Amino acid sequence: MLSNTEILQTINMIDQQHLDIRTITMGISLLDCCDPSPERACKKIYDKICRKAEHLVQTGEDIEKEFGIPIVNKRISITPMALVAGASETSDYVPFAVAMDRAAKTCGVNFIGGFSALVQKGMTAADRKLIQSIPEALAVTDFVCSSINVGSTRAGINMDAVRLMGETVKKTALRTADRDGFGCAKLVVFCNAVEDNPFMAGAFHGVGEADSIINVGVSGPGVVYHALQSVKGRPFDEVAETVKKTAFRITRMGQLVAREASQRLDTPFGIVDLSLAPTPAVGDSVARILEEMGLEVCGTHGTTAALALLNDAVKKGGVMASSSVGGLSGAFIPVSEDEGMIAATRSGVLTMDKLEAMTCVCSVGLDMIAVPGSTTAETIAAIIADEAAIGMVNNKTTAVRIIPAPGKKVGDTVEMGGLLGTAPVMPLHTESSADFIARGGRIPAPLHSLKN
Repeated sequence: MLSNTEILQTINMIDQQHLDIRTITMGISLLDCCDPSPERACKKIYDKICRKAEHLVQTGEDIEKEFGIPIVNKRISITPMALVAGASETSDYVPFAVAMDRAAKTCGVNFIGGFSALVQKGMTAADRKLIQSIPEALAVTDFVCSSINVGSTRAGINMDAVRLMGETVKKTALRTADRDGFGCAKLVVFCNAVEDNPFMAGAFHGVGEADSIINVGVSGPGVVYHALQSVKGRPFDEVAETVKKTAFRITRMGQLVAREASQRLDTPFGIVDLSLAPTPAVGDSVARILEEMGLEVCGTHGTTAALALLNDAVKKGGVMASSSVGGLSGAFIPVSEDEGMIAATRSGVLTMDKLEAMTCVCSVGLDMIAVPGSTTAETIAAIIADEAAIGMVNNKTTAVRIIPAPGKKVGDTVEMGGLLGTAPVMPLHTESSADFIARGGRIPAPLHSLKN
């Protein structure tokens, strides 16, 4: 039984500290939708998504009302589309994205992820077709998200895919130039992508998953920030213990919602992702948590150490609360989506190089970063390669979601709106990486990948 004090604490976490369920994501396998005819395949895709997720949004809204827990997003992830579309006799994969988008609109979800390909060791013809279709697919759809996995600890880094993704990010920005390159906000490039991530834009339904699954992503930077105010000036082991206890409470709430949604939708419960996912709202910032530990501004010396403590303590608290913790689970640092990160970037303290260092110890990587529209495809590819190398060597998930905003220069601002927030355009090194990227081939896997 919960005590009255615990109930009141939870109510306060929701009302005053921005605690919410960030997403209920239904993963759906589309492997049985493969068909030589692209028209028949698209119909099968639309029909299956709508059949499986028909009641997803209503169920989320019902749980929200009954339990009083805000559920911000309801989302769908699908089998990487390159695996499904590859069976069809067509070179144009845009219609598959359109079918996904129509299904998302019919079901009423916020996003649908899985216009994806896994190319960490090589590319099939289907993978290439999908990547070539990304700029147009993200321009003509509203809710479709795309992800490409270009590296892994076991396979190394596919530098041909990295080069292609640098070009694809650039093309996507230009194709959506009327919206400041908004298509790039729905495109992420991974190393060591996970198969059960409920967060966009990187969610897809892994081939090792069941036919359908319910994954839940919780969020609570504001709750952690509030908890740390009780240990001002105390040693770091006390800080870590406080974060662990707070993460435990947040995860228990997520597990409650996940199991309830699973039961009502008659769909197996997958995982709870306990990532601290910030929003542009004041009081819901990962950067402000780091500053509460004693940093004057996020990005100054000590930031990476503070983030390492936070990320580790969040994971430890979560695994105490649930045996089904998965996804990414830790602390996200998306610049445009975090009020404190935005402020630190505008002040000049938080730089691209410091963000890269922070990605060594956070949940994902360089996320929602706007850069000048003049940035070359080779520079973008080099940034992707750097981030993939961090993931490969450290056996962790890393990613790049970067927006080369057409017509924008350093100091300008890109308005994404909603949870995607506002991105100050950040400076990059201007020296060329073109000859490095032109080499292609594959960066071999590190020695510690040989674990068998």
